[in-house]
Amino acid sequence: MRQQKMFERGDGHRSRRRAIAVLCAVSALVLAMATTAQASVISIGSVLPEGATSKPFKRVQTLFNTALPESGATLASPVNGAIVRWRIQGAVGGPFFLRVLHPDGKGSYEATGTSVGQSPSGPGLQTFSTNVKVQAGDLIGVDPSHDSDEIGITTVAGSSFASIFPTPFDGSIHAPSESFSGEEISLSAEIQPAPEITTVSPPFGPVTGNTLVTITGKNLNGTTAVSFGSTPAASFTVDSDTEITATAPRTARPGKVDVGVTTLAGENANTRFDDYVYRACVVPALKNKTLKKAKTLLRRQGCKLGHVKKVEAPKPNKVGKVLKQAPKPGKILAPGARVRISLGE
Repeated sequence: MRQQKMFERGDGHRSRRRAIAVLCAVSALVLAMATTAQASVISIGSVLPEGATSKPFKRVQTLFNTALPESGATLASPVNGAIVRWRIQGAVGGPFFLRVLHPDGKGSYEATGTSVGQSPSGPGLQTFSTNVKVQAGDLIGVDPSHDSDEIGITTVAGSSFASIFPTPFDGSIHAPSESFSGEEISLSAEIQPAPEITTVSPPFGPVTGNTLVTITGKNLNGTTAVSFGSTPAASFTVDSDTEITATAPRTARPGKVDVGVTTLAGENANTRFDDYVYRACVVPALKNKTLKKAKTLLRRQGCKLGHVKKVEAPKPNKVGKVLKQAPKPGKILAPGARVRISLGE
């Protein structure tokens, strides 16, 4: 009986250990998910309707949709950012290349970016990761490697696509070679919008740095760098897609700088909402100034009056004037630093 109870007690310990191990594993998974949060994305291109038929390109040309009537379909990018994923359906052969086309407003398109080539494993839905910059208003197209390569095409009333032959090189501008009505190509992409900053709080701090600053905005998940002017933040934490906590670095001089946030989609646009002001005591020249004037200058420069030592004036006209000061003029100190003076009497 005693031996049986020992076995039962041992089983209980093992069960508790297993339960603790499972709990730790779950906690680790939740933490990992929290720390690898992805930025929100916007889908553009075809909604990839069913019924796509694989058809050959016939020649090495760029195909791109020009009208997508389905509910929820967005033809052009509504934002600046980066394409992080793209999808094709009914593709055979390859490699295929995602292409970004920027309308010039005159019926032509500038080729502005191309992904690396990707070969589908089959004609079903294929998803590829990429990092291609995109601007608001841009369209997406697809290039084959061979004229026998195929892409999914679906008959949809009100849709249309066009081609550019031959495939353009980046930076060139071309008018469409052909247009096709009532059909769309099975091509879509996901865009990560560029980050935006709406507030920086507090909007100021000392030149000595080490101020905790809350950066509020949009599309902040996936942030890889935070800067104050040209200096990287001392540290930062991405709290959510709308908030970052950063530690301001030291700087050599006071003044206004722009706070920058960098993600895969680029850096935030420079606006008045991302301003941060470094404050300091810039020690003024006080020699031969009256005590009243010295106090005014110190206040204007973010400093305070320190110990006042009264000494015998070497000349009558030095009475009531500052004879010496410490620190020396031009020294940059933390805001509110005190400046000691010797005053003639």
